Order: sequence, then structure tokens, then C-alpha cells
Amino acid sequence: MANIRAALGLQQCRCFPLMPFLESKDNIVSNRLLRRFQSWRYWFSQRPDCTSRQVKAPVDVDHRTSPHALLADIADRCTECGACVQSCAFLQRYGTPKAIAAEYDSRLPSHRERAFACSLCGLCTAVCPERLDPCRLFLALRHWHAADDSFTLRPYRRLLAYEALGRSALFAWHGMPPGCDTVFFPGCALPGARPKTTMEMYRQLRRLLPSVGIVLDCCTKPSHDLGREAFFEAAFFRLRDRLLETGIRTVLTACPNCTNIFRQYGEGLAVRTVWEVLHAGGIGPDRSRFERMEVCVHDPCPLRDDHQSQAAVRGLLTDWGYTVVEMTHRGKQTVCCGEGGAVGCIDPDLAGTWTDLRAREADNRLLVASCSGCVVMLNRQTPTVHLADLLSRPDAVGSGKSLAARPPFTYWHRLLLKFRLIRELRCATKPSRPSTPHPD
Repeated sequence: MANIRAALGLQQCRCFPLMPFLESKDNIVSNRLLRRFQSWRYWFSQRPDCTSRQVKAPVDVDHRTSPHALLADIADRCTECGACVQSCAFLQRYGTPKAIAAEYDSRLPSHRERAFACSLCGLCTAVCPERLDPCRLFLALRHWHAADDSFTLRPYRRLLAYEALGRSALFAWHGMPPGCDTVFFPGCALPGARPKTTMEMYRQLRRLLPSVGIVLDCCTKPSHDLGREAFFEAAFFRLRDRLLETGIRTVLTACPNCTNIFRQYGEGLAVRTVWEVLHAGGIGPDRSRFERMEVCVHDPCPLRDDHQSQAAVRGLLTDWGYTVVEMTHRGKQTVCCGEGGAVGCIDPDLAGTWTDLRAREADNRLLVASCSGCVVMLNRQTPTVHLADLLSRPDAVGSGKSLAARPPFTYWHRLLLKFRLIRELRCATKPSRPSTPHPD
């Protein structure tokens, strides 16, 4: 209904997936929602809408990172040993890094599309005996082409709308108790798919760190990986600066992508995964119920070099009574789940080859991942659970029922989680953004 849009300040919103659902309900439900949203409208300050237009990124001219220099370097130094091709579906289709770099012609649409078919997982870089970085090349090519007038965001509209909502005033919220210098940053996917689990994780963290806060926001990793450099830097640096200005010095992340982004660009902020903190604190269910149950661990590709978080995940599982059976591709040589680089938006079949590989390596064992996106992708081929599910709902894991919500209910759950946190922390929360006048 129009009055709901007006109350939320969303008259011009074209990407809010819940509006058709809300507007289709009877007057009783709509009025109840309207009263609830109006009561929280004070917390919905406005942010500029950046989803309806593309922000042009400047062409990188640094001789060390420009796509021209990287193309020349890989074309010259790659020995075509095949180490990277052996486990990479993308390179198996398009050839060795040397072949791609040597024949690359930015004027050809088919060549430009290759950069966006790479999952950016970094496996090629991890296994290269010459210490080349093809992953860096494909990301640089994305930056280059994203600044071109011929680049279109059409295939990525749903992904970017999801990103925009995650950082919008409607969904984002920063709850910081007095004396807070550490915040829990669960990311976008976990609060929507598993709101109760997210809340339980936050409560466990508060047992260990009583003054820890929580930030519901988006790190804009999708824009980063699509080469929208100017947009990403403006959005993420604004988030980083806001945290620093409010006295935050440590960020505890539950999403591997958020972890990677904060470590790369969050200068001034220490970053730890929540799994390291929970493992050190001895948090977990009774291990006697899961003694000797075999599971496999999928290491998220953004954290292939993070040995501490990998050890913490395995340590938690061992402490909880599970027996970890290692797969061929693990740790530094882990493979993508299929979601990386937004490849699924343009080539679902190519993205699916990664999922098939993981299913074969799991060999009918339960797969455990610490990334919500990985769980969704891998669950299409083999039974996969989120590590947080084993923490908060261990009895339900073996029921065969999905423990994660699906869109559009994920958006609704994120709103309800935000309201719940506001009720619990409002009296001890300091504003994280300039206050807006209370509506009359």
C-alpha cells in the first residue's frame, strides 16, 4: 500500500523485494506493519541511492598494476606448466594464463567477457610455481572494462540490488554499547538466512566480550569484484571511517568475503574471524552427541591463506565431537564453491562445475562451511551445513530440513533481527551516523 511506502520513505524504491508481498496483504496486516515501521522510522536515515546508475571507475595507470603491464608480465613469464589449469574449470575452458594474456584483445567482446568468467578464487595464484598472480590480472581487467561505456550491469542487477539493500538505511544498523571498541560484523547473508543463529552467536560473543557491539551493514564486496572501483571505495571507506570515528578498533567477522575486504582495505582496524574468538572461548554444544560423526570442511577461497581461521574451524568441530575428514582441495589449495566472482550471473554452468567437484570430494559425508554463500551453492549438490548451525541448532542439523530461509523471507528476517537488536541495545547504543530529526 502507498502508506507503507510513504512511512518507510521508499516511494522511489524500485528494488525492494518485499513491497509486492506487503502491498498484497489485507488491511489488518498492512496496518500492523505500518504501525511497526513508523515506530522505528527515526532510525531510518536516508542514504544516496547508487543502484540506478553506474559509477565510473578511473582507469588504472599504475605500471605495477595496470592490466597492460600484467598482461605482458604473464604472457612473458608463464611457462604453461599446467599446475593452475589442472583444478580450474575456467582455465580448462579458456586456456593457460599465458595463452589468455598473449591473445587478449580488449576490442573483442568475447575476450572482455573472459575476465568476468573467472571466479577470482586465487587458486591459480596459490599453485603457481613462478609466483605469478593471474587472479590479480583478471580483477585488473574487470576494473578496466567496468570503466568502459560498453560495460553493462544488467546481468548483475539482482546482486547489486541485494548489495544496495544491505547498506541502505532500512537494513543497516550499528549498535555500539558504551565502551565498545569491538564489533561483530555478520555480513549480509547470515542475518537473513539464519537470524536466530546470528543472534545466538552475538549472545555468545557478549558472554566472552560484554561490551562487544554489532554492525548490520554491507562491505560492498560484489561491487569490488565487478570492478566498480570508485563506487566500492566510496562506500567501504565511508563504512570504515564511521567505525573508526566511533572508537571501533577490532572487527569480528562471520563472512569470509567481509573478512577479506576488511583486511585489505580496513586500515586502522584489526580483523579476526568470529570462529577464532569462539574457539578460544571454548564455546559449543555437548560433544557427546556427535562423537565420531565424520564431516568434511570446505575452506572458503577468500581465506585460503588464513591458517588461523582454518585451524579454529577444525578446532571447534573437534571440540564438539566431530571427526574431520580432509578433502583433496583444502587450506591454501581450496577451491571455489561456484559463487565467487559472480560467475553464476553470466555462466551458471561454469559456476556449477566447482560445486560438482566439491560433491565428489565430500564422498557423501556431511560438508561444513563457514560461509553462507558457500552453503547455498554446495547444498545444491551435496548436504552442507553452516558451522554456525552446529553451534546454535545441533539437533536440527541431522533432520534433513533446511535451516536457512530463502528470499524474499530473508529480507523480512533481516528487518526483524534489526528491530530485535534495537529493542535489546537501544538504551546502551550510541548513534553511528548523524541523527535525523524525529518525524512529526
